[in-house]
Amino acid sequence: MKPEIVVSSQDLERLEGLLFSPAARNRRDLDGLRDELERAAVVEPEQMPANVITMNSRARFREQPGGREYELTLVYPHEAGQDGSKVSVFSPAGSALLGLATGQAIDWKTDDGRTIHLEVLEVLSQPHAAGEPGQ
Repeated sequence: MKPEIVVSSQDLERLEGLLFSPAARNRRDLDGLRDELERAAVVEPEQMPANVITMNSRARFREQPGGREYELTLVYPHEAGQDGSKVSVFSPAGSALLGLATGQAIDWKTDDGRTIHLEVLEVLSQPHAAGEPGQ
């Protein structure tokens, strides 16, 4: 069972715009993100809890099996980098992280077919909580 998620109306609007663009409209690999957005509770940016992962949030995670901990920033596709510290919301991992809160966890399949259990340990920074417009 998937955990409940929360998405800001601002993030929802921007992501839907990307998903309905000609470049992404027919991409079946983005159906997971579409499904996540459909089931999300939507709140106004100023009402977004500070412990929820939004676009451009930086968070600390624990991966199971193995217990490895790391930090990631959830970004729009054009902002993802090769260094691994920024994950695109268009990736399976990125779409799985959107809207999760501290203490929640989700299972997702990697490109090689493995299932990874990812737990949100802490949201280190979140634009809505910081009052940053246009994020």
